Amino acid sequence: MIAKPESMEVRSGRPAVGHPELDRIDLRLLEALQRNARSTYAELGALVNLKPPAVHDRVKRLEARGFVLRYAAQLDARRVGYELTAFVSAFCAPDLDYDAFTRAAETFPEILEVHSVAGDETYLLKVVTRSTAHLDDFLTRLKRIPGVARTRTTIVLSTPFERGGLPVEALGG
Repeated sequence: MIAKPESMEVRSGRPAVGHPELDRIDLRLLEALQRNARSTYAELGALVNLKPPAVHDRVKRLEARGFVLRYAAQLDARRVGYELTAFVSAFCAPDLDYDAFTRAAETFPEILEVHSVAGDETYLLKVVTRSTAHLDDFLTRLKRIPGVARTRTTIVLSTPFERGGLPVEALGG
């Protein structure tokens, strides 16, 4: 679960190559917290060769500086009843009120992510539904948002790989 401690050279505290505010210890802590946010300070300390109080201080600083936005459990969508994942492209009219669209999208519990994108479509949405009938109902409701001209849906058949976090350790160069 927790990898072995870093060498003294890696623990030097030098800033990480890819981010001026984070050193290698911070990056290792962020990576470990992404994998398991329930890790104890002792487990995290063993990973970076620091005592638990020092790890506690670092984690609290990372939280206070906005690097950690929240802690959450990752649920199995299928086990809780969401059998279908889809990506929905929303093609919007030129007079779309972007803030109104975002507020409306937030009211749809099926929408996991909303991305404003470059290309023909205006938004790319990641959604989960219980069935194709539920997806059909969702699309009908989505198209009622003022400014949504049409949609294109791609249904996910399987997900052979999902990172579930950011590659922060790669910033360590």
